Amino acid sequence: MNFFEHQDTARRNTRRLVILMILAVISLIAVTTILVAVITFYFQYGGNHVQAQAPDSNLLTLTFDTLSWEILGYITLGVGILVALGSTYKLLQLSGGGRTVAEAMGGRLININTRDADERKILNVVEEMAIASGTPVPPVYLIDDESINAFAAGFQPQDAVIGVTRGCIRLLSRDELQGVIAHEFSHILHGDMRLNIRLVGILHGILVIGLIGYFLLRSMRFGMYSSRRRGNSALPMLALGIGLIVIGYAGTFFGNIIKAAVSRQREFLADASAVQFTRNPDGIGGALKKIGGYSGGSLLQAPSAAEFSHMYFGQGIKVQFNALMATHPPLPERIARIEPNWNGQFARVAAVSAGADGKPTATSGKSEQVAGFAQSAQPAANTAPASAIDSIGQPSAAHVSYAHELIKTIPDVLNEAVHDPFAARAVIYSLLLNKSNGEVAEKQWQQLRQQAHPVVFNVTEKLLASVAKLDATRHLPLLELCIPALKTLSTSQYDVFKRNLIALIRADDKVDLFEWSLYRIVMHNLEPSKTRGESLTLKTLSDECQMVLSIVAHSGHDDKAEAQAAYDSAFAKLGIGSRFFMDRQNIQLFELDGALDKLKQLKPLQKPLLLKALATCITHDAQVTVTETELFRAIADSLDCPVPPLLPGQKLD
Repeated sequence: MNFFEHQDTARRNTRRLVILMILAVISLIAVTTILVAVITFYFQYGGNHVQAQAPDSNLLTLTFDTLSWEILGYITLGVGILVALGSTYKLLQLSGGGRTVAEAMGGRLININTRDADERKILNVVEEMAIASGTPVPPVYLIDDESINAFAAGFQPQDAVIGVTRGCIRLLSRDELQGVIAHEFSHILHGDMRLNIRLVGILHGILVIGLIGYFLLRSMRFGMYSSRRRGNSALPMLALGIGLIVIGYAGTFFGNIIKAAVSRQREFLADASAVQFTRNPDGIGGALKKIGGYSGGSLLQAPSAAEFSHMYFGQGIKVQFNALMATHPPLPERIARIEPNWNGQFARVAAVSAGADGKPTATSGKSEQVAGFAQSAQPAANTAPASAIDSIGQPSAAHVSYAHELIKTIPDVLNEAVHDPFAARAVIYSLLLNKSNGEVAEKQWQQLRQQAHPVVFNVTEKLLASVAKLDATRHLPLLELCIPALKTLSTSQYDVFKRNLIALIRADDKVDLFEWSLYRIVMHNLEPSKTRGESLTLKTLSDECQMVLSIVAHSGHDDKAEAQAAYDSAFAKLGIGSRFFMDRQNIQLFELDGALDKLKQLKPLQKPLLLKALATCITHDAQVTVTETELFRAIADSLDCPVPPLLPGQKLD
């Protein structure tokens, strides 16, 4: 199953989840109706005097005869509104994305220019996995807990965060930590995060009914005393409160069963993906063995741990009815799927503190080298790399290795700069400063001298030479490494940065494709738009396809006839008829932004057709420039299709 099929499956799972929850709400309405009917019956007929007032009536019929269709409508509307309001309230609370979840867990954002060895280790692993997968580098939050656990949270890759416990960093080797992070990146890539947050919202909506019942009981404390003197008039309200608590918590119980069932299957997929990404079963397998052999396991102590229990790498809370309520499969079953020949022994792990070098001082059993599906999935040495489109959402061990080596080739001065909010802005400015036209460059420097923060201006002067010497293939990874630092800017700092960015691009009164690609990637990651669903088709967006393919054809072909041929060949790949080739002067880049915003709403299985058409257009002349590669990745990024970096010998299509 490829990236786009995973996305489509996640979308269908969301629909199924909604259907299941609608059925749960209907059940709540039915039970609430019975409860209200019984209370109304008691209130009208006085309990012990039923037979005296209605001796010939069937008790059940009489009970429901107390309710009119109007009352039934009010009950249905009331329960529906309560669940909807409760869910909406919780989703609004979590609208900040992964950051909100991490902070609710008591997480602390790891300073991106930290000097702590443990924190540098996890940041480095996350950066490597992000570059290898083509996703934005997510902020990392540290959970001050000695258990071994981690999570990924957010609505989309642009607002995702990675959370890790202190025990996870200190007790796991780098390979094991890489396996855990690869597992979490699978959740980011395969659309699990949004589903997880929606589960939290829906369950909270059901729980609201129980909370209202609890509120009614609390309000009855003083009413009960007076009711003893005035009779039993408070008893119906008492019964209603108790009934709502039972209904609410029963609904939450069954909702949690649904949540757990969905989560368990996604965990198996993420485990398999982690092995695929790293080609190292010892990594994630060793992490799972350490959880089984560690006294602290993976259980979290945070007050909000239960609310987000389905998001973790390992079982984060103790559960009853394990088979039904466990959000994660049993550890032995997970390990056996990764290492079929596992001997059943967990690694013995003692709690440790970080040494002077930040490395654990305790030892643990080394995972055995085993055969099984993980090793059989390793490609032969002479296997050609998959195309860029085939590798979307499925980075290989070669991509991870490439990212590791790429980061090492970035000069230390720039590697430090990308982790500092002031210097990261200077890096972006340096990428945009004109290197060939002195007049334009002077205009750009004048803009920075007048509008940029003085510290940023000075750092830009110092970094320009290092950025200028950097190979063009390093520009996009350098930009991606800057994203977490740029996300820490205050509102006023960001506004100044954005204005300067636009001014530098417009200094020569034109926008080239590199400048557009850089600006598009920065804005897409710093100002992520809330998706409005993925339900459109290429046919309904043929105008947008026409514009995107036209500008890509112009970008790679100076000869108009060649550009026309590339466009025609690419548009034929879409299978939606034909559209005329647009002249370059009739296309504005801001219109391209609007077109991509609409194309982002394509159905998951429609997006690869568009990307293949783009690749056909770019490769028509059998030459792929760095600018064309950056343009392709910028467009794919705008469609939420993360493209790993191109490997030597790898084809775009």
